Amino acid sequence: MPIQTNQSLSVDCVLFGFDGTSLRVLLIERPAYNNLERMKLPGSMIQQNETLPEAAVRVLENVTAMKIHYLKQLEIFSDPERLRGDELEWIRQKYSIQTERVVTVGYYALVKLDRHLLAYVSRKGGRWVSVDEIQRLAMDHKQILTSALAMLCREMLLSPIAFELLPKKFTIRELQRLFEAVLGVELDNRNFRKKMFSSGFLAPTGEKQRGVAHKPAEYFTFDRNAYRRAMKDKLRMGFIDNWRY
Repeated sequence: MPIQTNQSLSVDCVLFGFDGTSLRVLLIERPAYNNLERMKLPGSMIQQNETLPEAAVRVLENVTAMKIHYLKQLEIFSDPERLRGDELEWIRQKYSIQTERVVTVGYYALVKLDRHLLAYVSRKGGRWVSVDEIQRLAMDHKQILTSALAMLCREMLLSPIAFELLPKKFTIRELQRLFEAVLGVELDNRNFRKKMFSSGFLAPTGEKQRGVAHKPAEYFTFDRNAYRRAMKDKLRMGFIDNWRY
């Protein structure tokens, strides 16, 4: 029995990557249709036999051919006017459905960019575009992207998700460039290094850059065990502090 497509519920996914200089998002170019904006986020109507997170994972794994380890739900985009006219007709034709309204649930995910991922996405018709260069997207996808970027900024300041975007080993300068690209601000080098080292979450690898014109920088890795211990102690102390005697 063929899998049935839900007639009015979809997922749209914002997949972020960092190329060492700029924060990039994966966009898909859809076929031309009545002068509609062609660049869009990866997305799909959900299938009747899957959950929303399963649908988001299906969409992202199809376009990247890799396991998605960091995935978060954004919000529900339910404006009755979000799809009208040609946009609604495009959805109807693409999924062979008859609907007057589509509600979408936004998700955002993080991946480490490498040449294999870049090559595969290119073959699938995807493009990694700098978030600073994006002016317009199909449907309400610019609004979904804006929501995802705001959540990413908040999460970057509260948890170590930055390391989901970096290679396993990285320099302090690469880490700082990532924060600057996401937050959209220039950070003081000395203060940033002091804050990162004082966190206790960076472990030196004993390796340095090779073949560079400047003084080779040291490579570090993210110490997940140190982070887990710190969070456990923080939660324990918070629990004690909140006791009432």
